[in-house]
Amino acid sequence: MNNFNNILTTALKQNNLSLSDQIQQKLIRYLELMQQWNKVFNLTSITEPRDMVYLHIVDSLIVSPYLHGKHMLDVGSGAGLPGIPLAILSPDQQWTLLDKNNKKTRFMIQAIAELGLNNVKVIHSRCEDFHPAQCFDSILSRAYGTLTMFADGTAHLLCTDGLFIAMKGKYPQEELDTLSNNYRVENVVRLNLQGLDVERHIVCLRESKR
Repeated sequence: MNNFNNILTTALKQNNLSLSDQIQQKLIRYLELMQQWNKVFNLTSITEPRDMVYLHIVDSLIVSPYLHGKHMLDVGSGAGLPGIPLAILSPDQQWTLLDKNNKKTRFMIQAIAELGLNNVKVIHSRCEDFHPAQCFDSILSRAYGTLTMFADGTAHLLCTDGLFIAMKGKYPQEELDTLSNNYRVENVVRLNLQGLDVERHIVCLRESKR
């Protein structure tokens, strides 16, 4: 824990993120649970403590200013990224984490219970088969194919004024060039993840008809 604690403190300072001790301890506990379960369930290939802090936690948190509304959907959430760190950061937001992998949803359910996150629920399903009563204000994806695939697969879940937020590494020029006419680009933002030499962008989309 001390290892995660020191790394997280440094990473938050580098990225101008000011969090309460309670939030920091929950983030650390989440990483510890991921480490434990990863030995059996292969949740992530990122296993070095420093990489886990920067690429799992900080990489998720820096998306927070771009979220829209209160009801959030994290599609293909895997081990709970970026949904769990963002739900810890903002307990007033309601988060749904969707994944088709049974082992990963089992981990997320356990992590949410241990962290006492009352604002998160986990759904084991393909997004095409998920038809909740509630639409979502923001739909996020960290690894869900191309922009068009992401939007096409989740459009039925988006509220009328909702926002698609796709997390990308390098600037996705080819994906933008081939984006379906059903969607319009609201913004492409380069995120400054300090502490690692990596490129990060988010693409914000809306439906053209809305």
